[in-house]
Amino acid sequence: MLVATVDILYAKLISDNISECHADKVDVSICSALEGLQDALTKHKYNVALIDATLIEHVDTSAVNLLLLLWSETETTAGLTEKFEKIDKYQRISSIVSTVLEKYAKLSNENHNSHSRHAKVTAVWSPVGGIGKTSVALAYALSCADNGKEVFYLNLEYFTSTPGYFKENGKSISSVFEMLENHEGDVKMLIQGISCRDNGITYLCGPDNFDDLCVLSCEHIYELIKACASLADELVIDLSSVCDARTRKVFEHADSILLVTGQTGASETKMTQFMTQNNVFDSIKDKVTLVANKGATVSRPLAEPMISFPQVESNDMRTVCKILSEVYGQWSLLGNKGLEYDRAM
Repeated sequence: MLVATVDILYAKLISDNISECHADKVDVSICSALEGLQDALTKHKYNVALIDATLIEHVDTSAVNLLLLLWSETETTAGLTEKFEKIDKYQRISSIVSTVLEKYAKLSNENHNSHSRHAKVTAVWSPVGGIGKTSVALAYALSCADNGKEVFYLNLEYFTSTPGYFKENGKSISSVFEMLENHEGDVKMLIQGISCRDNGITYLCGPDNFDDLCVLSCEHIYELIKACASLADELVIDLSSVCDARTRKVFEHADSILLVTGQTGASETKMTQFMTQNNVFDSIKDKVTLVANKGATVSRPLAEPMISFPQVESNDMRTVCKILSEVYGQWSLLGNKGLEYDRAM
């Protein structure tokens, strides 16, 4: 990315920030004079160029894939906003990077099928709704982040409670679904552009509409997993409490699966049915860890290994996740052997 502006202080600010905080996403070059800009555009090819109003009409930018006018309400643009696509100069630099990646991803001809998988993929699922599955998923994600892992949390629930766990509410995942459906653009780059980060966990915000998730095919799910898994050490996928074809596709590509059950008789009955009457379980049982949530007591023959979480007496979702993540840490120290709690915390 080339940033061309006569504002030397601004040029230094954006260069330093991108180099320090976004070097994994963007390689930035800076120009602050017309002669240097002309020379740079002649000798190098840039995917993206952000050029201010004093320079943009004086150079040949035909070789730039994505050209954006560095725009400010306080500066005279003399009709340039009608001629060039603009980007607000005075916003958070992280927002500038996010917008640039999102726009360029839609133009990119790179084949997203080429993304290589990197992360360990953990799916979190239950046949029972309201069992605390998202708390379990995010507690696991937080535990991994606390251990120095790069963690990506992907929520594929139809109706999600994750806004209650994260501070920042960013751009919707719906644009990713649209790109997958249209089979064009660079999905990985788009995800990098719109993803948020909180408490050491990278995540995507929920869809604009329930129907947006419904259009995903099994192939879309596979491509989404590959793209997210190429960006982290651990990918945690939070699933709705249905066992449809898309859920089974996630199971197929997961390295481990956390099956969550609870204290009620109905939850154990449904889990028992899934394990004994559904042929899906036979295909995944070697990946499964049973999670007895909220102080539940579960018959040992259901599944091994098993981890039992306490009932956490707090209405703050982040506090619940933090406490449960510490339980995960103890469980890991025991070599993923059974760990049970008798009391509420």
